[in-house]
Amino acid sequence: MKRLEHTFVLLNGWALILMLSGMAIIVGANISLRYVTSHSLPWADEAARYLMIWLTFTGAGLILRIGGHVAITNLQDSLPETGQKILRAAIVLTLLAFFCFMVQVGVQYAQRMQYQVTPALRLPFSYVYAAMPVGFSLLIIHLLLIAPRFILAGRYKPLDTDASDGGTLPGGANG
Repeated sequence: MKRLEHTFVLLNGWALILMLSGMAIIVGANISLRYVTSHSLPWADEAARYLMIWLTFTGAGLILRIGGHVAITNLQDSLPETGQKILRAAIVLTLLAFFCFMVQVGVQYAQRMQYQVTPALRLPFSYVYAAMPVGFSLLIIHLLLIAPRFILAGRYKPLDTDASDGGTLPGGANG
């Protein structure tokens, strides 16, 4: 199971690296062309914007794994240990329900936008809106993978772990 989780995290990380690299190449090429030839790529800003949307949704799960999202812990800290576990379990269940709801909403949005196309790239907007159900589906998987440790110990997956607890992420960071 750890190997499967490691592969999942690794693939998610590499997808983010590829999207960010693509965005940087597109924007960099557009800037260079603008200064060298006085012409720019008409689709560059649109492509970079849609890659940023995909980066945001698909990267949220990796941030969830390490506890990188905003959290207010005053209530949790004031409860006894058993109360903390119950509260964390309720938080996980609430997040799971919200993420499932957002997958459903995202699928509906993507379906509604299938006939409308983007101005420059002429892609169906459903490809852009698909980032929402894909990203929330990834959030569900990441949440389920970290839930036991979070509920029982109140901890997330540490960013720096040894190879037995998840291995390395793309780019040399551990996870």
